[in-house]
Amino acid sequence: MTTVPVPGPPRLPLLGNLPAFARDPLGFFTRLRGHGDLVEWRLGPQRSLFLSRPEHIGELLTGIESEFRHPELGWAFKLVLGEGVVTSEGPSWRRKRALVQPAVRPRQVRGYAETMTDCAATLARSWRPGQRLDVRDEMLGLTQRIAVRTLFGADTAGRESTIGPAMDIAQRAIGDEFRGVTLFLPPWLPTPGRRKLRRAVAVIDREVARVTGIRRRSGEERDDLLSRLLAARDEQDRPLTDKEIRDEAVTLYIGGHETTGTTLTWAWYLLSRSPEARDRLTRELDDALGGRAPGHDDLRLLPWTEQIIKETLRLFPPVWLMSGIAKERSTVGGHAVAKGTVVWSSQWSAHRDARWFPDPEAFRPERWDADVAAAVPDHAWFPFGGGSRACLGARFAMVEAVLVLATLAQRFHVDVDKGEIPPRTGLTLQPSRPVRGTLRAV
Repeated sequence: MTTVPVPGPPRLPLLGNLPAFARDPLGFFTRLRGHGDLVEWRLGPQRSLFLSRPEHIGELLTGIESEFRHPELGWAFKLVLGEGVVTSEGPSWRRKRALVQPAVRPRQVRGYAETMTDCAATLARSWRPGQRLDVRDEMLGLTQRIAVRTLFGADTAGRESTIGPAMDIAQRAIGDEFRGVTLFLPPWLPTPGRRKLRRAVAVIDREVARVTGIRRRSGEERDDLLSRLLAARDEQDRPLTDKEIRDEAVTLYIGGHETTGTTLTWAWYLLSRSPEARDRLTRELDDALGGRAPGHDDLRLLPWTEQIIKETLRLFPPVWLMSGIAKERSTVGGHAVAKGTVVWSSQWSAHRDARWFPDPEAFRPERWDADVAAAVPDHAWFPFGGGSRACLGARFAMVEAVLVLATLAQRFHVDVDKGEIPPRTGLTLQPSRPVRGTLRAV
């Protein structure tokens, strides 16, 4: 183990590198790579370490819980997600992960595939050639309907307009806090945004409690995530409490709605700028499906569709930044890391590193051909994190994105308007302006 200082960019007194980070977080982390694979910087007075090499990133991802702890993600984040599996630590996290994980295992995700394609097909039937649309609004509306149906089933029929807008307010508030000064304000200080968020969370709490109460009273088991959460038991045969079910349901909703909807938005944007990739997608869908709706068993017949999603996640990872706070005797790459140091890695930066992805700015789904992808180091591509705290819904998200893209692309091209759309950072990586396009029949 070495204590040799690691390089880093110049920094200001007290502020450190905060101004450069705040102006352009994505560019800042990309520039940090130029200082080396382990880079020291300061977020204000806070000592920080930035990682670029995949093996170092792997140490961070696999060391959460043992050598690193999660940072606080803000008042809004905690209010919305409560004490769910994402925000918990230690024994509480291990218990909740064991209870929630069975609900999103591959066998269970298979059962949700029909809902995904049904919702996508319903949307496609409402589209018309020549129609102008806001692509992000369409994709978020679709993934919202899928999230509500897979979570709560028929008990929310006709009430999506109640829980959906409240969830949208909650997600926007988390992103706004992450980008703004409210992240540093004390929890007791009221602001107009916080009051609006409290009202939205009250709506979410009432709706989840209503559906949970209906299901508990009926005792009926259904093929949705809520039923699986209600049936879950830990090693002491204890079920999740109503509050725990609420927290996990909200966590699963947010994880399965905005991130997948945004990924699909970026996929349409990238395909509009790559006619060759779009034509190959059309050929694959024609050959594999012959006009019928895709199902879970068809995933193996749609490798190019999956490669499009993987390449989209490389270029525009919804979760673009991860961090952990060093505990006692933490190390990375053989370097001792002082207790309290915040260790960062960025999917945006790592995914655009030319050492692992030649011509990294180019959209090339062929990077994920089996023989080429095998050469990509572990943890060079990590849109769902990694280690024991990897996203539980990763399989759900991939299946949903592939099936939705296949269902819609069978019938339509979405020709996104010309012009670059840079991403905007918040809790997730979003388009910085509306993504507008025109529908064209296949």
